[in-house]
Amino acid sequence: MALPTTTVRDQRTAVLGGRRARAMMRAIRRRPTVGPHPLSSPSSTSPQTAVVDWAFYRDGKRQDDVTSYSDAVNRARQGGGFVWIGLFEPSESQLAGIAAEFELHPLAVEDAVTAHQRPKLERYGDSLFAVFKTVRYCPHEELTSTSEVVETGEVMAFVGPAFVVTVRHGDHSALGQVRRQLQENPDHLAHGPSAVLHAVADRVVDDYLTVVDRLQDDIDELEISVFSARGARNVERVYQLKRQVLELKRAVAPLAGPLRQLAERPVRLVAPEIREYFRDVEDHLARVREQVAAFDELLTSILQASLAQLTVAENEDMRKISAWVAILAVPTMIAGIYGMNFTHMMGTDWPYGYPTVLIVIAVICAMLHRYFKRNGWL
Repeated sequence: MALPTTTVRDQRTAVLGGRRARAMMRAIRRRPTVGPHPLSSPSSTSPQTAVVDWAFYRDGKRQDDVTSYSDAVNRARQGGGFVWIGLFEPSESQLAGIAAEFELHPLAVEDAVTAHQRPKLERYGDSLFAVFKTVRYCPHEELTSTSEVVETGEVMAFVGPAFVVTVRHGDHSALGQVRRQLQENPDHLAHGPSAVLHAVADRVVDDYLTVVDRLQDDIDELEISVFSARGARNVERVYQLKRQVLELKRAVAPLAGPLRQLAERPVRLVAPEIREYFRDVEDHLARVREQVAAFDELLTSILQASLAQLTVAENEDMRKISAWVAILAVPTMIAGIYGMNFTHMMGTDWPYGYPTVLIVIAVICAMLHRYFKRNGWL
């Protein structure tokens, strides 16, 4: 199907930008370490500022004799290996050269740059584009109504026959450890780019499990505090934690479809042996989804219980106020009667009239206080 005119124009622009970017990428030399390096300012247009690490792999082993990016790409195109490039929050101009080099689809490139995407799996020609939502638990000494419990980020992966390009957004979603673990397991890495895709998905879901376990502790602590003597004051905390769980749910739930597709349906770019590993990741995700759903229901129940406690507390306060108003109404009424200017009133000429009225007021108030106390109003 023919692309719209604006899309064709964008592709031409990306290709022209890609030629300039490829010229700059040829100057990138292999770094001796695997981990992330300090980046330049965000205004820089050089692809090098966004590249965290890259390498060429053959038979599951990192080839140390590859000294330049262009050499790695050429070897990958010749077959027998693949190149893995890791990027951190690249701009459109920084990603343009790599997109033109591997013929990445403009729509997928746009998603990778702008981020804020739902977890998904899309196929564009001979490549796959996968989006994963990453999460991190934010430690805190005490849960408050403004505590940020779950922080989210994103990892995108372009997977082709001879390349993997990972793009991550968020400081907590580093893939250096994933790369090292894969390099320590060359038999698994020998399955090609799909092994990298599985490792990324497995890392993301493992982080889900970690966050879920920490959230369980927070919810248990909150549940205990809510049903304590002063639990009605924890409504804001319950609501805040429920919002954080909903944010986790938005990251976890949409990933079920892409993982099911990778685990059950034959995909040309995914080795059959790797599909079995995706089933394991899918099982872990199912556990996370069940726990998140349970958290959501439990927090809803806790929130309702907190609101009910608050309503009961307000009713008790109103009963106490009403009881004291009724008690104070007696001396107010009697004082009001005797405050009227009549000549002939009972007890006004009696020497013991004043103390008698005070005694009557005290007795009636004491009786009312005893009555309200016995009925639980005071």
